[in-house]
Amino acid sequence: MKKTVIVYYSKHHGNTKKVLDAIKEYDPEVVLIDVTDRHEVDLTGYDRIGFASGVYYSKFADQVLNFARVNLPPQKDVFFIATAGKPMELYFNSIADIVKGKRCREVGRFQCPAWDSFGPFKLVGGLQKGHPDEKDLQAAVEFYKNL
Repeated sequence: MKKTVIVYYSKHHGNTKKVLDAIKEYDPEVVLIDVTDRHEVDLTGYDRIGFASGVYYSKFADQVLNFARVNLPPQKDVFFIATAGKPMELYFNSIADIVKGKRCREVGRFQCPAWDSFGPFKLVGGLQKGHPDEKDLQAAVEFYKNL
């Protein structure tokens, strides 16, 4: 297996971390880096680098974007994982632009529904309550297996 690291931010409900925990169960060798704990990491020794985040204001968390700008070495294989109340392809644009700028090769994108109770959604109990569910987690593992 390729040496893989996934850099992530998972704050409000831990949705993204649940997805990553399922991947880690499948591949115990994958290294998970929480950007709230570590801001600078040498990623040159990894074959594949993943960036994972919940979606905030239609993009990946600023902490993940900043980490990628500072730490992503050029010409690496990179993949993305997002959790969102209303999954949409445009949520990947912010991180994909950084990766392109580093001349890296994008190898995959995964997105699943996740409980979102941010802002006005809080008033109605949130969107996608109960997600990510077992089916979502299995889909994430399948995505990872097929990278």
